[in-house]
Amino acid sequence: MQKLFPSAPATGTPMAATNASAEARSFLALRRSSSKRLLAEPGPDQDQVSQLLYVAARVSDHRRLSPWRFEVFQGAAREHFNLAAQEILKAEKPDASAQELSDAAGLFNRAPTIVIVISSPDTTHKTPVWEQELSAGAVCHNLLLSANAAGWAGCWLTEWVSYSAGISAWLGLSESERVAGMIYLGTASSPPQERMRPDVKAITTFR
Repeated sequence: MQKLFPSAPATGTPMAATNASAEARSFLALRRSSSKRLLAEPGPDQDQVSQLLYVAARVSDHRRLSPWRFEVFQGAAREHFNLAAQEILKAEKPDASAQELSDAAGLFNRAPTIVIVISSPDTTHKTPVWEQELSAGAVCHNLLLSANAAGWAGCWLTEWVSYSAGISAWLGLSESERVAGMIYLGTASSPPQERMRPDVKAITTFR
């Protein structure tokens, strides 16, 4: 198995509080998602996805609850999802257009690997659910960073399937769970262009 990342130290090992790196600063400053239309083969295989998820899970997680889980779709599993999505759309939106149904039938054909990150909070725990959901969002973004650092392009999508009761039932989500994001991973067929970025000064207040 190709090792993509260094091994984590044993629990309790003293670690550096910072890891100053010009390369990492450049990487973060130039981070860019790829369009779902520009993702092609190859994507990470099962072993590589496992490594990406291991690193992606190194996020802020109040009281160490790990309030998230993963569903990985590759190969034929993508078509199983597509078929289910099309039928669920028909049931949930009887007036869906032919184009909408066609799009649903090709949802997971847009990348060789799709990871659904599921927010799975412990609603009985004293840690607020909102904080647990924020941790799930952090996992989504960290997965994109991990994949980019390992050489794969990707994007974080939600779309209608993330809010569909039928899709949630098909995935076996509990009442408190929901899709935090679908992370599409593959190889960029062409380089993405830089897009407009927010004016951070306009939305920042120093007190």
